[in-house]
Amino acid sequence: MAPRLIADPGLDLERELASQGLRYVGGMDEVGRGALAGPASVGLVVVDAAALDSADSSAWHGVRDSKALTAKKREALAPAIGSWAAACTVGHAQPEEVDRLGISAALRLAGLRALARAASSGISVDGLILDGSYNWLRSEPVLGQDLDPWEVPPVVRTQVKADAHCVSVAAASIAAKVERDALMTGYAGQYPAYGWASNKGYGSAAHRAAIQKHGVTPLHRVSWNLGI
Repeated sequence: MAPRLIADPGLDLERELASQGLRYVGGMDEVGRGALAGPASVGLVVVDAAALDSADSSAWHGVRDSKALTAKKREALAPAIGSWAAACTVGHAQPEEVDRLGISAALRLAGLRALARAASSGISVDGLILDGSYNWLRSEPVLGQDLDPWEVPPVVRTQVKADAHCVSVAAASIAAKVERDALMTGYAGQYPAYGWASNKGYGSAAHRAAIQKHGVTPLHRVSWNLGI
């Protein structure tokens, strides 16, 4: 049987939103939702509608959902995203915030931080594509936050498998994964017993065994089932 060909992500949905008069259209994706330790992270990649007609698809050749790429390939692709995107940012919600707010609200906070970073570079997102069917960037304020770091864009579109079909979302998944992995590798130097350089804070057998033996760190999500 011939191998199944995987189509490259495209800009169809980004162009559809741009046709509604939106200038800056962003794709957003999260990583670290299910980890036992480390931040919940959200990547944002923004495209400029004014440049879509002249966009050269070769600029994002190889961009895929981060889960479909090796770590080496993700690390090679991540620096190039800034060459064709109007903005590329990552926001993080820390473990204490995940424990205090819950994962959905923490992801919203991380997403708003990514939007705020884009805004600080002069890019205010008009429309946003979220991977999946649930809008965790909903308009309600995050419990426990006096002030949101940025406003939710006026148009938010959820799309199942957007990370496989939309260039901006696929690129956002790469940006978030690369940045979070680098953070966890750095944290591994502070807490070497937990194997974060390889498991990135997820619940591997070795990670769970280390928690049993050594207890938790300030980077663990203590409200989660850590087996202690």
